[in-house]
Amino acid sequence: MKVEKFKIANLIKELSVIIDQNLNNFPKKEIELKHKIKEANYNLLLVVYEANTTTNVEYRIKLQEKAIAMVKYLDFLINLCYDKQIINGKKYIKFGERLDMIIRYIVAWKNATVK
Repeated sequence: MKVEKFKIANLIKELSVIIDQNLNNFPKKEIELKHKIKEANYNLLLVVYEANTTTNVEYRIKLQEKAIAMVKYLDFLINLCYDKQIINGKKYIKFGERLDMIIRYIVAWKNATVK
């Protein structure tokens, strides 16, 4: 995986690898949930890249807020996996720590954009 200067993109890419590694034994009846998690992660990466490349500050802030909402949505989906006992507590904590780090970086980026 190529490492970029854009830290948030790197964190999201690392999350993609963690998702692939830890969600490989999904039950067939819950496969849609796995697809939603992967899709949400890829969409998050797209929104972050778009926010990083736009020159319109108001649009960038709107995309950053959307990215924050998407991280919270991903957190909900991972929490659902834990509640349904698809992933164990160790994996849940691993996902939670990564999502927490991503949201902190996005919020800091948004705060720096507003100033």
